[in-house]
Amino acid sequence: MTPRYPIFIVSKGRWENMLTARALDSMGVPYRLIVEAAERDLYAAKYSCPIHVLPQSYLDDYDTCDELGDSKSKGPGAARNYAWDLSTEEGFKRHWVMDDNIDAFHYLNRNKKWVIRSGKTLCAAEDFTDRYANVPISGLNYYSFCKRTDAVPPFVANTRIYSCLLIENSAPYRWRGRYNEDTDLSLRVLKDGLCTIQFNAFLCGKVTTQRMKGGNTEEFYKGEGTLPKSQMIADLHPDVAKVAWRFNRWHHKVDYRPFKKNALIRTVDVPNGINDYGIYEVTP
Repeated sequence: MTPRYPIFIVSKGRWENMLTARALDSMGVPYRLIVEAAERDLYAAKYSCPIHVLPQSYLDDYDTCDELGDSKSKGPGAARNYAWDLSTEEGFKRHWVMDDNIDAFHYLNRNKKWVIRSGKTLCAAEDFTDRYANVPISGLNYYSFCKRTDAVPPFVANTRIYSCLLIENSAPYRWRGRYNEDTDLSLRVLKDGLCTIQFNAFLCGKVTTQRMKGGNTEEFYKGEGTLPKSQMIADLHPDVAKVAWRFNRWHHKVDYRPFKKNALIRTVDVPNGINDYGIYEVTP
């Protein structure tokens, strides 16, 4: 059982240690890479999956939401826009776009978390999202944000979606922003009265960006820390976002309470009974 929507991994500087590709390989799930032209051969030497080279025009036209231009990396948003267009051109309803530092995918049930070795949780997320007419974005929560000791619902509506996103191709948005483009996109969807779905039953093990070489670690965080990225989301959405000092670094803090009234509109009846997608536990 594999997802019916294409999966794109946006990667930069991590051809030697791309965790998401390794995790999807272990699940038997196909994917594609989007990389910059200068690194294409480095990735091709290690991965046999389809590799798309990001056209320079996507970088040239990308809205960074600041005045810094090409003086520093523009982040992954341009490549995410390219994934969006590729999926649309191929006639898909939705597409997955994932960061390259996800080390595993998990299933949370009855306060236990299992590593998943198939694409079944991604298929279940697709089926659930497709039941609703007003969910342009859904995605998997982080493994570290759902502790075994916490009582969490299977999903949460109308919050931010990070790193592992299922996006509706017909949605009237584009990625923008040099930093925190996930938060910005989620907020624009919610401000339009639409909904997001964040799954807790299905999780991704996202490794903290600053703990891995490559990506934005060297170009952003090593030199400037986290204040610029936190300030950008506060500048773009001052009505619900602010900058706060927490855990010994700057963070953005977003109030999602105004969007709790956004109601999911279901268009497909829920099937009778329980569909466990053939998932079963394997005890070592």
